[in-house]
Amino acid sequence: MVIPWLLNRNGQAITISNKFKGVKKAADLKPAVDQAKAAGSPLTFAMTFPPGTHAMWLRYWLASGGIHPDKDVTLITIPPPQMVANMKVGKMDGFCVGEPWNGRAVSDGIGYTAVTTQKMWLDHPEKACAFTEEFATKNPKTVKAILKALHLASEHIDKMENRAQIAATIAKQSYLNCPPEIILDRLQGKYDYGNGVKEQDPNYMIFSARNCNAPLKSHGHWWLSQFRRWGMVKGQDYTGIVNQVIRPDLYLGAMSELGVKPKLTDMAPIKLADGVFDPKDPEKYAQSFPIHSLAG
Repeated sequence: MVIPWLLNRNGQAITISNKFKGVKKAADLKPAVDQAKAAGSPLTFAMTFPPGTHAMWLRYWLASGGIHPDKDVTLITIPPPQMVANMKVGKMDGFCVGEPWNGRAVSDGIGYTAVTTQKMWLDHPEKACAFTEEFATKNPKTVKAILKALHLASEHIDKMENRAQIAATIAKQSYLNCPPEIILDRLQGKYDYGNGVKEQDPNYMIFSARNCNAPLKSHGHWWLSQFRRWGMVKGQDYTGIVNQVIRPDLYLGAMSELGVKPKLTDMAPIKLADGVFDPKDPEKYAQSFPIHSLAG
């Protein structure tokens, strides 16, 4: 696969069951985690895909509080709408997912937002548009056409005056089957965290602003470092893999035909909530964490 386009940044969150209301940081949750583990019924947390973005945010957050995601809790994989349903009947204790399901848990009165992903890593990469390398090589004009269409769509979605119509469209039963007002609030950065805190977050989900769509190699190095940290891969040729997968050349080629000239800064240090990632030394970073599942 090759990635020439990022669809969006920010706008995911970790939701915790209301029975833990008062927990703000993962460290606050650790006593309950330890107690449940000792009792033989570890707390259960859900994500959408084992090596996906939500899994990485959830693992990162839990580990930041001294909780080992592979040893101290049970991680399960279920579709987003079922996360809310499962929490409602007490089958799990938390989940990480995109909106509107975090907002839906608050609206339904079953959970609260412990942290948004933009507060873990501002303007982090989220969803991507990817092609098989074979398809991209054989169909360069088609790839360019798709990227140009995505650019126009992304600009449209990023205009706040268009987001009500976007929310109404994706609220339909054939898409999210969720009340549009729940979708719209967080699309507009209006966060009711469900724990008594409400705020207007200026760093809501973006689809075009701040060079949002540029595929950066520094991001690829971070993701590989986390796959490495959690034992999903062994020692890797970070640079070789990232150069093969992350394709800013395809992105820039399509943008040049639209007269768009992004100013890109790549391979610069990335600031996260609890430290700085140097993409020039991802292996050192992967091995720097006291909580890990490093393999080989």
